[in-house]
Order: sequence, then C-alpha cells, then structure tokens
Amino acid sequence: MKLPFGRWGLGCAQLGNLFTAIEDDVAAATVAAAWDTGVRYFDTAPHYGLGLSERRLGAALRARPRHEYTVSTKVGRLLVPTPDSGGARDSEGFDVPATHQRVWDFSADGVRRSLSDSLRRLSLDRIDLALIHDPEGHQETALRCAYPVLHDLRRQGVVRAIGVGSKRVDVLHRFATQTDVDAVMVAGRYTLLEQPALDALLPECWRKGIAVINVGVFNSGLLAVDRPHDGLHYEYGTAPSTVMKKARAIAEVCARHGTSLPAAALAFAAAHPAVATVVVGVQSPDQVERNAALFAAPSPPADLWAELVTAGLLRADAPLPQPSGAR
Repeated sequence: MKLPFGRWGLGCAQLGNLFTAIEDDVAAATVAAAWDTGVRYFDTAPHYGLGLSERRLGAALRARPRHEYTVSTKVGRLLVPTPDSGGARDSEGFDVPATHQRVWDFSADGVRRSLSDSLRRLSLDRIDLALIHDPEGHQETALRCAYPVLHDLRRQGVVRAIGVGSKRVDVLHRFATQTDVDAVMVAGRYTLLEQPALDALLPECWRKGIAVINVGVFNSGLLAVDRPHDGLHYEYGTAPSTVMKKARAIAEVCARHGTSLPAAALAFAAAHPAVATVVVGVQSPDQVERNAALFAAPSPPADLWAELVTAGLLRADAPLPQPSGAR
C-alpha cells in the first residue's frame, strides 16, 4: 500500500525529550508548526521518552481530521512499569523519569500488546504504518514472529501498512528480500555524510516498490548546522575526529557554492528515487520553519555535487538532486 507521506515528515523523538527536555506547550506548538507548513506524516515510537512522544503527538493531533494525516509507530520494545525507580532518570538518552523499563519483545503477543498500548497513548483507533523497531539483535524472532503477526494485522485492516526500521542496512536488506513489507526506515545510512544503503538496499527497494523512509539524515545533528563544531551529536554520541573532519570539509564546499550544509543534506537525502519521504526530528517551531524553508528552496547547484565527488567526499554513483525546474 502506498501511504501519503509527503515530501518530508516530522520525526517525534524530540517530543519524548531526546537529549533535552521541552515543555508540553512547546511540543504542541512544534506539531502545529509542522502541520501549518504542510507536514502530514508523523513518526513516533514507545521508545521515545518511555511513551511521552506518543502521548504528546496524540494530544497535538487530536483536533485534526484523522483522514488527513499518516502516523507510524513501532513494535519491539514493551514498556513495563517500574514503580520502585526511586526518582531515577531514563538512561537511554531521553530526559524523562524512569517510570518504565524497555523490554525487548518481538513475539506475536508482544507485538499485539505494543500496538494496543500505542493506540491508547496516541488516542487513535488505528496505526497507519507499524514498523519493527531495531530488530538487529533479534532478527530470527522478528522474522518468525513479529513479521507474520503484522502481516496478518495488515490483512485484517488493523494497520494499513507494515515495515521495519534500523540503522543496519544488512538487516533492512534481509527484510526487503525475505518479506512483503511496505516500507523500510533507513536510519542514518543514506546521508550526505555516508551512503552504505546505496549498495544493495536502495536498489532492492526500488525494484520491489518498497517505500524508503529516510531518517537521521543529519546524522544525529552533525549536518544540521552550517559549520559543524565540537559537541554535536553523531550516532547519538560524540563524533569521531575523522567524521568531524569530513563533515567540516563538506560544509566548506557548500559554503563555496553559496549554500549551507543542512540545505545540501536535505536535498541529497531526498534525491534517490526509492526514497518516498525524508523524516526530520525537531524540538521547536523555529526548527520546523527552518527545515520547511530548506525543503522549499531551490536545489543546490550542480557544481557543488561535482566538487564533492571530485574531492572524494561523495560517492560518484549516488543519484543527485535535479536542478529546480528539471524533469
């Protein structure tokens, strides 16, 4: 099934206080700003803030016409209450109280329970796209148990489409070749900084008509600024010196050609024909508006891409953004 993703969607990990806490009203205003710019695809997960992202997203969308937007959430981590947390904070990158613990569960019952819990937190009667979340350490169970139950729920109409999300291209390629998924969510593996998904995954998805949802296209923040600097996240941690050096070199080429690193990163991330949409996470209305302006801007000049290829900063076989007005 082809879902109406739109050119870009809102990644909602930040609504779960990823790295930094935001207030409820800021979360609501962020979703409203995305809606006002035309965004109609919203991606969330139980993992994001121990359910906080789903609750905030559901509240922000409650007054919107249900047929006008697409929501994806994920299965694979159940949230189990921890009443004796003693005031501890979450240890997996989200600034929230550790009121629950995440329990890996790719069983059929676990998938059904996860979706039921997500529907309750989102206050929705259906999920448009259900994604198997980070199954790299549980591939056999995910293929043998989680995928079949999602396939059955899709047949029943409980979910409209199914897929898998991971930062491991080999895992995504396995699902693309061995299952009948509608979508794969590629996390940080097809960006201006690195393109391992280009070898086998994206061609296979293009051949089979599997929608590629490209996420993490700023590599956790490293490509989100004009001039990368120390302290930015890469892969949710500190950027290695070699990675930082490459990001800065790409930024310098962008500046020479009158564009910015974030503009080039977004344009490149959307250019492969298999990519159905690019999902970007933000934590404020200002960031929404900045990204919307970048998506609406003319494509960076062809000379930029040529210099990146010549300098060894970009693969020569990567599909490039077409100049504005090109067909």
